[in-house]
Amino acid sequence: MNTLTDRYLAATLRSVPTQRRDEIATELRASIEDMIEDRTGSGQDTTTAEREVLTELGNPDLLAARYADRRLQLIGPAYYLVWLRLLKLLLSFIPAIVGTVVAVIDAADGKGFGAIGTGIATAIQVAVQVAFWLTLTFALIERFQPTMDLPDWTVDQLPDAPVHRDISLADTIASVAMLVLTIGYLPFQHYKSWVEDDAGDNLPILDPALWSFWLPALIAVLLGSVVFEIVKYRIGRWSWPLFAVKALLNVAFAVPVVWLALTDRLLNPALGERLSWLADGDNRNTLGALIALGAAVVLVWDLIDTAMKTRRQTA
Repeated sequence: MNTLTDRYLAATLRSVPTQRRDEIATELRASIEDMIEDRTGSGQDTTTAEREVLTELGNPDLLAARYADRRLQLIGPAYYLVWLRLLKLLLSFIPAIVGTVVAVIDAADGKGFGAIGTGIATAIQVAVQVAFWLTLTFALIERFQPTMDLPDWTVDQLPDAPVHRDISLADTIASVAMLVLTIGYLPFQHYKSWVEDDAGDNLPILDPALWSFWLPALIAVLLGSVVFEIVKYRIGRWSWPLFAVKALLNVAFAVPVVWLALTDRLLNPALGERLSWLADGDNRNTLGALIALGAAVVLVWDLIDTAMKTRRQTA
């Protein structure tokens, strides 16, 4: 008959080294019997005493881990900080590098914007692989070499106190990403605008004649804006000289767009052959006026918002 004690011993011994099972079984059974005897000597029922003693001893797997001197954790405190620091370091550049390389290769193969999705998916897969294999490596080290002479911590390892920035990294990344997407769209729409003529050929949204000067000029202004965003983040706060440069770049982009839209030089004239409502001159003028108004509103709003930030941060 398997008593509760027998079942408890079996559950404990299955997780301890084979060569120690007899020794641990004898020692543990004797301890359990002594504890039960102490309780029954006080008048307690044997069955109840046995149950209470085994409950007090706790989970047999935990008890077995103590007998085997085995840590019940994947990575213990001795290695945790090293693992975490190395994991952050590797994840900070390896997935991004691999994802970028894959995206560039796919873009060179003619996959267009689809290359971006492939690059992001690859970066995520690489991040998962890095985290898995690094964690597995440290888990094995923890099991087979529980002690290691790691260098002691010193005050020289203290990081510099963070510098307060009025311009966040997230805002900078968002601005640069939007500018890069805009730069990429200008040549991209010339080859793939999702509007086709009667022969099935691509119809650019913007007038192809603009490539003689205006589109390269606008791309140059956008590239200057990318550089400006990076410099602004490095400085860390708005100033009136930065505001002046920002205003100059905004005006250099918005004014040509407004002028081209109002003079019916922005959109491709061939769109009227495909989109009948654009063939009407009044409709084209109305659309051009709306584009110009939108560009002007964005310009004025951005200048006011930037001026308020500059005034607040220089006060």
